[in-house]
Amino acid sequence: MLLCGIDEAGRGPLAGPVCAASVILGEGFPLGLLNDSKKLNPAARERARAAICASSAWGLGWASPAEIDAINIHHATLLAMKRSFNAMMCQPGMPREPPSLQFHSLKAIVDGLFAPDIPVPCEPMVKADSLVPEVMAASIMAKTARDRLMEYYSIFYPQYGYEKHKGYPTKAHCEALYRYGPSPIQRMSFSVTAF
Repeated sequence: MLLCGIDEAGRGPLAGPVCAASVILGEGFPLGLLNDSKKLNPAARERARAAICASSAWGLGWASPAEIDAINIHHATLLAMKRSFNAMMCQPGMPREPPSLQFHSLKAIVDGLFAPDIPVPCEPMVKADSLVPEVMAASIMAKTARDRLMEYYSIFYPQYGYEKHKGYPTKAHCEALYRYGPSPIQRMSFSVTAF
Protein backbone atom coordinates (compact mmCIF):
# COMPACT_ATOMS: atom_id res chain seq x y z
CA MET A 1 0.00 0.00 0.00
CA LEU A 2 1.39 3.39 -1.01
CA LEU A 3 0.89 6.27 1.40
CA CYS A 4 0.38 9.88 0.32
CA GLY A 5 0.81 12.69 2.84
CA ILE A 6 -1.12 15.94 2.39
CA ASP A 7 -0.65 19.22 4.26
CA GLU A 8 -1.02 22.96 3.75
CA ALA A 9 0.73 26.21 4.52
CA GLY A 10 -0.89 29.61 4.78
CA ARG A 11 -4.23 29.18 6.54
CA GLY A 12 -3.54 32.00 8.99
CA PRO A 13 -2.10 34.89 6.95
CA LEU A 14 -3.87 38.09 5.97
CA ALA A 15 -2.32 38.05 2.49
CA GLY A 16 -1.33 35.63 -0.22
CA PRO A 17 -2.65 32.24 -1.28
CA VAL A 18 -2.93 29.04 0.67
CA CYS A 19 -0.64 26.30 -0.62
CA ALA A 20 -1.03 22.54 -0.21
CA ALA A 21 1.28 19.68 -1.09
CA SER A 22 0.82 15.96 -1.64
CA VAL A 23 3.84 13.64 -1.35
CA ILE A 24 4.55 9.94 -1.81
CA LEU A 25 8.06 9.38 -0.50
CA GLY A 26 10.49 7.47 -2.65
CA GLU A 27 11.81 4.11 -1.50
CA GLY A 28 14.74 4.54 0.87
CA PHE A 29 14.07 8.23 1.47
CA PRO A 30 16.31 9.53 4.33
CA LEU A 31 13.66 10.05 7.01
CA GLY A 32 16.13 11.86 9.25
CA LEU A 33 15.68 14.94 7.05
CA LEU A 34 12.00 15.20 7.97
CA ASN A 35 10.04 16.91 10.72
CA ASP A 36 7.10 19.26 10.96
CA SER A 37 8.14 22.17 8.73
CA LYS A 38 7.59 24.64 11.58
CA LYS A 39 10.23 22.80 13.64
CA LEU A 40 12.93 22.99 10.96
CA ASN A 41 15.11 26.02 10.27
CA PRO A 42 15.12 27.35 6.68
CA ALA A 43 18.35 25.56 5.73
CA ALA A 44 17.05 22.20 6.99
CA ARG A 45 13.73 22.74 5.19
CA GLU A 46 15.59 23.47 1.97
CA ARG A 47 17.72 20.31 2.28
CA ALA A 48 14.59 18.25 2.84
CA ARG A 49 12.78 19.98 -0.04
CA ALA A 50 15.62 19.20 -2.45
CA ALA A 51 15.66 15.54 -1.39
CA ILE A 52 11.88 15.25 -1.78
CA CYS A 53 11.98 16.81 -5.25
CA ALA A 54 14.77 14.48 -6.31
CA SER A 55 13.34 11.16 -5.17
CA SER A 56 9.60 11.37 -4.46
CA ALA A 57 6.29 11.92 -6.21
CA TRP A 58 4.85 15.28 -5.24
CA GLY A 59 2.43 17.97 -6.32
CA LEU A 60 1.50 21.49 -5.25
CA GLY A 61 -1.94 23.06 -5.24
CA TRP A 62 -2.95 26.65 -4.59
CA ALA A 63 -6.05 28.65 -3.74
CA SER A 64 -5.83 32.38 -4.41
CA PRO A 65 -6.79 35.22 -2.06
CA ALA A 66 -9.88 35.80 -4.24
CA GLU A 67 -10.89 32.14 -3.86
CA ILE A 68 -10.32 32.34 -0.11
CA ASP A 69 -12.59 35.40 0.07
CA ALA A 70 -15.24 33.71 -2.09
CA ILE A 71 -15.45 30.29 -0.42
CA ASN A 72 -13.67 30.85 2.97
CA ILE A 73 -10.28 29.60 4.12
CA HIS A 74 -11.54 26.16 5.15
CA HIS A 75 -12.98 25.30 1.74
CA ALA A 76 -10.09 27.00 -0.06
CA THR A 77 -7.62 24.84 1.88
CA LEU A 78 -9.47 21.65 0.91
CA LEU A 79 -9.53 22.86 -2.71
CA ALA A 80 -5.76 23.47 -2.66
CA MET A 81 -5.26 19.98 -1.21
CA LYS A 82 -7.34 18.41 -3.98
CA ARG A 83 -5.37 20.37 -6.57
CA SER A 84 -2.08 19.21 -5.05
CA PHE A 85 -3.17 15.57 -5.21
CA ASN A 86 -4.24 15.96 -8.84
CA ALA A 87 -0.92 17.65 -9.67
CA MET A 88 1.00 14.80 -8.05
CA MET A 89 -0.96 12.20 -10.00
CA CYS A 90 -0.14 14.01 -13.28
CA GLN A 91 3.61 13.81 -12.67
CA PRO A 92 5.63 11.79 -15.18
CA GLY A 93 6.08 8.26 -13.91
CA MET A 94 2.82 8.11 -12.00
CA PRO A 95 0.42 5.28 -12.96
CA ARG A 96 -1.67 5.77 -16.08
CA GLU A 97 -4.18 2.95 -15.54
CA PRO A 98 -7.93 3.63 -15.56
CA PRO A 99 -9.07 5.34 -12.33
CA SER A 100 -10.62 2.11 -10.99
CA LEU A 101 -7.17 0.48 -11.04
CA GLN A 102 -4.91 3.48 -10.58
CA PHE A 103 -5.79 4.11 -6.95
CA HIS A 104 -6.34 0.59 -5.59
CA SER A 105 -3.08 0.56 -3.60
CA LEU A 106 -2.98 4.23 -2.53
CA LYS A 107 -4.15 5.78 0.73
CA ALA A 108 -3.78 9.38 1.92
CA ILE A 109 -3.33 10.94 5.35
CA VAL A 110 -4.03 14.66 5.70
CA ASP A 111 -2.97 16.84 8.61
CA GLY A 112 -5.96 18.21 10.50
CA LEU A 113 -9.62 17.41 11.06
CA PHE A 114 -10.94 17.37 7.49
CA ALA A 115 -10.09 15.52 4.28
CA PRO A 116 -10.25 16.80 0.70
CA ASP A 117 -12.44 15.14 -1.92
CA ILE A 118 -9.94 12.88 -3.69
CA PRO A 119 -10.45 9.47 -5.31
CA VAL A 120 -8.56 7.44 -2.68
CA PRO A 121 -9.23 6.66 0.98
CA CYS A 122 -8.15 9.76 2.91
CA GLU A 123 -7.82 9.90 6.67
CA PRO A 124 -7.62 13.20 8.54
CA MET A 125 -5.23 13.08 11.50
CA VAL A 126 -4.48 15.83 13.99
CA LYS A 127 -0.72 16.45 14.34
CA ALA A 128 0.03 14.17 11.38
CA ASP A 129 2.72 16.68 10.37
CA SER A 130 4.64 15.61 13.50
CA LEU A 131 3.86 11.89 13.27
CA VAL A 132 3.71 10.69 9.65
CA PRO A 133 6.82 11.10 7.44
CA GLU A 134 4.80 11.58 4.25
CA VAL A 135 2.79 14.38 5.88
CA MET A 136 5.99 15.94 7.25
CA ALA A 137 7.27 15.97 3.67
CA ALA A 138 4.06 17.58 2.43
CA SER A 139 4.34 20.19 5.19
CA ILE A 140 7.87 21.04 4.06
CA MET A 141 6.91 21.25 0.39
CA ALA A 142 3.91 23.50 1.04
CA LYS A 143 5.78 25.84 3.36
CA THR A 144 8.87 26.25 1.19
CA ALA A 145 6.76 26.88 -1.92
CA ARG A 146 4.55 29.44 -0.22
CA ASP A 147 7.48 31.21 1.45
CA ARG A 148 9.21 31.58 -1.92
CA LEU A 149 6.07 33.01 -3.49
CA MET A 150 5.66 35.56 -0.68
CA GLU A 151 9.31 36.58 -1.10
CA TYR A 152 8.61 37.07 -4.80
CA TYR A 153 5.57 39.24 -4.02
CA SER A 154 7.77 41.42 -1.80
CA ILE A 155 9.61 42.57 -4.93
CA PHE A 156 6.39 44.15 -6.20
CA TYR A 157 5.01 45.31 -2.84
CA PRO A 158 8.12 46.07 -0.75
CA GLN A 159 6.29 48.34 1.72
CA TYR A 160 4.38 45.35 3.17
CA GLY A 161 7.43 43.30 4.21
CA TYR A 162 6.10 40.00 2.84
CA GLU A 163 9.63 38.57 2.67
CA LYS A 164 9.80 38.77 6.48
CA HIS A 165 6.36 37.77 7.77
CA LYS A 166 5.00 35.90 4.69
CA GLY A 167 1.62 37.60 5.10
CA TYR A 168 0.99 36.54 8.69
CA PRO A 169 -0.61 39.11 11.03
CA THR A 170 2.52 40.48 12.66
CA LYS A 171 2.59 43.95 14.16
CA ALA A 172 4.65 45.24 11.21
CA HIS A 173 2.21 43.78 8.69
CA CYS A 174 -0.83 45.26 10.43
CA GLU A 175 0.88 48.66 10.64
CA ALA A 176 1.65 48.50 6.90
CA LEU A 177 -2.00 47.73 6.18
CA TYR A 178 -3.15 50.72 8.22
CA ARG A 179 -0.60 52.94 6.49
CA TYR A 180 -0.91 51.79 2.87
CA GLY A 181 -4.24 49.98 2.73
CA PRO A 182 -4.65 46.49 1.29
CA SER A 183 -2.23 45.20 -1.33
CA PRO A 184 -3.50 43.36 -4.43
CA ILE A 185 -2.83 40.00 -2.70
CA GLN A 186 -4.70 40.86 0.49
CA ARG A 187 -7.43 38.55 1.76
CA MET A 188 -10.27 41.01 2.08
CA SER A 189 -12.39 38.68 4.22
CA PHE A 190 -9.81 38.82 7.02
CA SER A 191 -10.17 41.80 9.34
CA VAL A 192 -7.02 43.44 10.68
CA THR A 193 -9.00 44.63 13.70
CA ALA A 194 -9.32 40.99 14.78
CA PHE A 195 -5.57 40.84 15.49
